[in-house]
Amino acid sequence: MKINYNGRRFSVVHNSNEGDVDTKTIFHYHQQDMYLWGHYFGAKVKAGVILGKVLDNSILEFQYWHYDQDGNLKQGHCRSTPTILQDGRIRLDEEWQWTSGKEAKGSSIIEEIT
Repeated sequence: MKINYNGRRFSVVHNSNEGDVDTKTIFHYHQQDMYLWGHYFGAKVKAGVILGKVLDNSILEFQYWHYDQDGNLKQGHCRSTPTILQDGRIRLDEEWQWTSGKEAKGSSIIEEIT
Protein backbone atom coordinates (compact mmCIF):
# COMPACT_ATOMS: atom_id res chain seq x y z
CA MET A 1 0.00 0.00 0.00
CA LYS A 2 1.57 3.28 -1.13
CA ILE A 3 -0.16 6.36 0.28
CA ASN A 4 0.33 9.95 -0.84
CA TYR A 5 -0.36 12.25 2.12
CA ASN A 6 -0.23 15.49 0.13
CA GLY A 7 -3.20 17.76 0.86
CA ARG A 8 -4.74 15.47 3.48
CA ARG A 9 -6.15 16.71 6.77
CA PHE A 10 -6.47 14.75 10.00
CA SER A 11 -8.09 15.17 13.40
CA VAL A 12 -7.41 13.40 16.69
CA VAL A 13 -9.59 10.47 17.76
CA HIS A 14 -7.54 9.55 20.86
CA ASN A 15 -4.38 10.71 22.62
CA SER A 16 -2.48 9.76 25.76
CA ASN A 17 -2.79 12.10 28.74
CA GLU A 18 0.83 13.27 28.31
CA GLY A 19 0.04 14.76 24.89
CA ASP A 20 -1.01 18.29 23.95
CA VAL A 21 -3.31 17.46 21.01
CA ASP A 22 -6.98 16.46 21.25
CA THR A 23 -10.15 16.33 19.13
CA LYS A 24 -9.87 20.10 18.50
CA THR A 25 -6.45 19.75 16.85
CA ILE A 26 -6.28 19.71 13.04
CA PHE A 27 -3.25 18.48 11.06
CA HIS A 28 -2.52 19.53 7.45
CA TYR A 29 -0.03 17.27 5.62
CA HIS A 30 2.04 17.89 2.50
CA GLN A 31 4.23 15.44 0.62
CA GLN A 32 6.70 15.57 -2.25
CA ASP A 33 8.43 12.32 -3.15
CA MET A 34 9.34 10.77 0.22
CA TYR A 35 9.40 14.06 2.13
CA LEU A 36 6.59 15.01 4.50
CA TRP A 37 5.86 18.33 6.16
CA GLY A 38 2.84 19.92 7.70
CA HIS A 39 1.31 22.16 10.29
CA TYR A 40 -1.21 21.76 13.08
CA PHE A 41 -3.11 23.84 15.62
CA GLY A 42 -5.93 23.65 18.13
CA ALA A 43 -6.49 22.52 21.73
CA LYS A 44 -3.29 23.28 23.71
CA VAL A 45 -1.36 23.96 20.46
CA LYS A 46 -1.11 27.55 19.24
CA ALA A 47 1.05 26.65 16.20
CA GLY A 48 2.90 23.47 15.28
CA VAL A 49 4.98 22.03 12.44
CA ILE A 50 6.14 18.57 11.42
CA LEU A 51 9.00 17.50 9.17
CA GLY A 52 9.85 13.94 8.20
CA LYS A 53 9.76 11.11 5.68
CA VAL A 54 7.30 8.64 4.23
CA LEU A 55 8.87 5.18 4.29
CA ASP A 56 8.34 2.58 1.52
CA ASN A 57 5.46 1.00 3.49
CA SER A 58 3.74 4.43 3.90
CA ILE A 59 4.73 4.60 7.58
CA LEU A 60 5.57 8.16 8.64
CA GLU A 61 8.59 9.11 10.72
CA PHE A 62 8.81 12.76 11.68
CA GLN A 63 9.88 15.36 14.20
CA TYR A 64 7.37 17.87 15.59
CA TRP A 65 7.63 21.27 17.20
CA HIS A 66 4.88 23.44 18.59
CA TYR A 67 4.12 26.41 20.75
CA ASP A 68 1.56 25.71 23.43
CA GLN A 69 -1.04 28.25 24.59
CA ASP A 70 1.41 29.50 27.26
CA GLY A 71 4.10 30.24 24.65
CA ASN A 72 6.35 27.27 25.50
CA LEU A 73 8.17 25.63 22.59
CA LYS A 74 7.95 21.82 22.75
CA GLN A 75 9.41 19.15 20.49
CA GLY A 76 9.36 15.42 19.93
CA HIS A 77 9.36 12.61 17.40
CA CYS A 78 6.63 10.32 16.10
CA ARG A 79 6.11 7.13 14.08
CA SER A 80 2.69 6.80 12.43
CA THR A 81 1.40 3.52 10.97
CA PRO A 82 -1.45 3.82 8.44
CA THR A 83 -4.60 1.76 8.05
CA ILE A 84 -7.19 2.32 5.32
CA LEU A 85 -10.67 2.44 6.85
CA GLN A 86 -13.71 0.84 5.17
CA ASP A 87 -14.82 4.23 3.87
CA GLY A 88 -11.40 4.85 2.26
CA ARG A 89 -10.13 7.36 4.80
CA ILE A 90 -6.71 6.96 6.43
CA ARG A 91 -6.24 6.19 10.11
CA LEU A 92 -2.80 6.74 11.65
CA ASP A 93 -1.80 4.87 14.82
CA GLU A 94 0.99 6.89 16.37
CA GLU A 95 3.74 6.28 18.89
CA TRP A 96 5.38 9.51 19.99
CA GLN A 97 7.87 10.82 22.51
CA TRP A 98 8.67 14.28 23.80
CA THR A 99 12.34 15.26 23.44
CA SER A 100 11.97 18.45 25.44
CA GLY A 101 10.56 19.13 28.88
CA LYS A 102 8.95 16.10 30.50
CA GLU A 103 10.23 13.64 27.86
CA ALA A 104 7.14 11.40 28.23
CA LYS A 105 6.01 8.80 25.70
CA GLY A 106 2.51 8.22 24.42
CA SER A 107 0.23 7.02 21.67
CA SER A 108 -2.47 8.65 19.62
CA ILE A 109 -4.89 7.91 16.81
CA ILE A 110 -5.72 10.43 14.11
CA GLU A 111 -8.13 9.98 11.20
CA GLU A 112 -8.47 11.72 7.89
CA ILE A 113 -11.06 14.47 7.54
CA THR A 114 -12.87 14.36 4.20
